[in-house]
Amino acid sequence: MANTPLILAIDNGTQSVRALLFDQQGNLHGKGKQEIEPYFSEHPGWAEQHPDYFWANLGLACQALWQSTDATPDQVAGVTVTTQRGTVINLDKHGQPLRPAIIWLDQRHARVDGPVKGPWGLLFKLARLEDTIERFREKTQANWIAQNQPDLWAQTHKFLLLSGYFNYRLTGHYKDSTGSQVGYLPFDYKKQQWAGNRDFKWQAMPITRDMLPDLVQPGETIGQLIPEAASHLGLPAGLPVIAAASDKACEILGSGGLSPDIGCMSYGTTATINTTNHQYVEPTRFMPPYPSALPGHYSTEVMIYRGFWMVSWFKKEFGLREQKLAEQRGIEPEVLFDELVNSVPPGSMGLMLQPYWSPGVRQPGPEAKGSIIGFGDVHTRAHLYRAILEGLAYALREGKERIEKRSGQKIRRLRVAGGGSQSDAAMQLTADIFGLPAERPHTYETSGLGAAIDAAVGLGLHPDFDTAVREMTRVGQVFTPSGQATELYQRLYSEVYLDMYPRLQPLYRKIRSITGYPK
Repeated sequence: MANTPLILAIDNGTQSVRALLFDQQGNLHGKGKQEIEPYFSEHPGWAEQHPDYFWANLGLACQALWQSTDATPDQVAGVTVTTQRGTVINLDKHGQPLRPAIIWLDQRHARVDGPVKGPWGLLFKLARLEDTIERFREKTQANWIAQNQPDLWAQTHKFLLLSGYFNYRLTGHYKDSTGSQVGYLPFDYKKQQWAGNRDFKWQAMPITRDMLPDLVQPGETIGQLIPEAASHLGLPAGLPVIAAASDKACEILGSGGLSPDIGCMSYGTTATINTTNHQYVEPTRFMPPYPSALPGHYSTEVMIYRGFWMVSWFKKEFGLREQKLAEQRGIEPEVLFDELVNSVPPGSMGLMLQPYWSPGVRQPGPEAKGSIIGFGDVHTRAHLYRAILEGLAYALREGKERIEKRSGQKIRRLRVAGGGSQSDAAMQLTADIFGLPAERPHTYETSGLGAAIDAAVGLGLHPDFDTAVREMTRVGQVFTPSGQATELYQRLYSEVYLDMYPRLQPLYRKIRSITGYPK
């Protein structure tokens, strides 16, 4: 143990900051977790958090880490970072934040003044992409800041994702990983570099090239740990900081998903299904695949924006009884929530949920809302809870089929990570709805493990990614489909679920035109 080289993986998600120590076999030697407030909101729909708040809580997570383990700081061979996607930070010329970070959950909209100018505008019109591009420009945080806080925008020296901000605080360099670039930025997803000079994105937002960090690939060195950061983390100064990727990309790598026949599902705040591919495959036409944590590869992803946020919503609004009982019994509340799910038969006695609780860009569109149909007097909150889990699995199965159609590759195995994967009931109904074995990785901390895999290759602890994934990942518990339940779910999915959005879409549009929501 004393001679075992370790990697410190920093994982800043939506709900917590975690400091994790992994060895080169993928074993977790220590964990410090600091719960955080995801955001504060000064106006309806806003979601912001102070960048210094994230940094301060990282320090607390590291303090908790060193109290939780017999490992010592001198064993750490390198540091790596993975974070939530799409959260942006403005820094001045001194590297100080100019305003709170705008969190990926933010719903504000920028003003759009006419179509994109020049040949791009004509091309978008001919391709019937005008609404998609308008939505892109509305959601671009830089546009809103430049329009509403022009003095602040004029002072912006660097415009970074949260990953780039952490890398700057750790090394003093404005560098970030190509694998972290997911958001409303002038990034070329196909070439995995900043967009070329003629790309329409430079016209669609006020960002200039010098405001962006330099990019390196996952596994490459960003810099060395500066003394101030080393003290904050409880580590020696000068340790290499290795590029990883976004949390979802790292989850896939940490789940062992290296090929397009493995569907990697994330049951987190955002629910996703991904495959890793060396080819550029758009899961929906004109919607790019995201950069993979595996250099030179792509994550073909379908996302359910407020995925397991709905589970958190249910627990907050309807789950007080289970939470109080769990506290009295000294057990985890999830045990009782699984009992709630298992008290209801597959199919929730006809209760069906479509989980589009936030608008999308193309599939679903900007008018999208959620719906629950099939209510009867037999239904209780237990049926609603199971219907939420089933609805998420239906939506992700639809995503699986879309990926298969676009890629020409069948998905034959499922790996399920994220907080929701800790529910045996959710894992079983996932296997039943997909008709495929659902595999749980050996560790819950798949995002941190994926980052550690990037670092292990970058530090030379493993010669290549194939070796690192083989040595550091493995399958834990496997849930196999139940024939009778799978048959029932197949009919509900194909005969009911797939018709829900097309039939309800006109009504959603009317709701939007009458009420203005979703904006």
